[in-house]
Amino acid sequence: MHRLRLKFSRGEQLKFLSHLDLMRLWERAFRRAGLELAYSEGFSPHPRISLAAPLAVGITSVAELMDVFLSRRIADGLFIQKVSPQLPDGIGIMQILPVNVEAPSLQSRLRFAEYCVDMKTAKSGPDIESGVAALLARETLPWHHARDTGERFYDLRPLINGLWLAEKKDDSCSIGMQLRCDSSGSGRPEQVAKALGFSTLPQSIQRTRLVFA
Repeated sequence: MHRLRLKFSRGEQLKFLSHLDLMRLWERAFRRAGLELAYSEGFSPHPRISLAAPLAVGITSVAELMDVFLSRRIADGLFIQKVSPQLPDGIGIMQILPVNVEAPSLQSRLRFAEYCVDMKTAKSGPDIESGVAALLARETLPWHHARDTGERFYDLRPLINGLWLAEKKDDSCSIGMQLRCDSSGSGRPEQVAKALGFSTLPQSIQRTRLVFA
């Protein structure tokens, strides 16, 4: 068995694709490329393909990671040569690495995800930085949001590991965020932006990095 780790980008064209549809997209691409995928055992075998963390709908990324298990070894260059032509616009393989078959899963080692969040704002740079410092100084940040099953109440502060003003323009800014992304919870960039006092939704959100233990 052969295990490969793919780093790939997901652009504007596919930012509204669901996680399930994305996995189907990759599986079809691998099949069209003629790869021999390894399958799980059990009553309903399925291809052994796994992402580090599903990307929320509406967010782009230059940092997605996925492990693919193959039943037969293939050279990295040949893998890219076969798979890339099968991918639609909006998905691009950036890097590929062999991984020990017995290594821990991506999901088990993931701790944080970093984002660049673009906001429309009339606030000054110093005002934004002051708001960032005030939020980071808080020990708790009670929060709630509506879900299909009702309202959920929780503490948003433990989900925020880092915040910074990345760029300030005349009527907009870019906020860098490092948010928790593990089995204990995942921070949502749009909620953190609201907690910072921005009254409008982000113009764009891009995941820029995944941080592992």
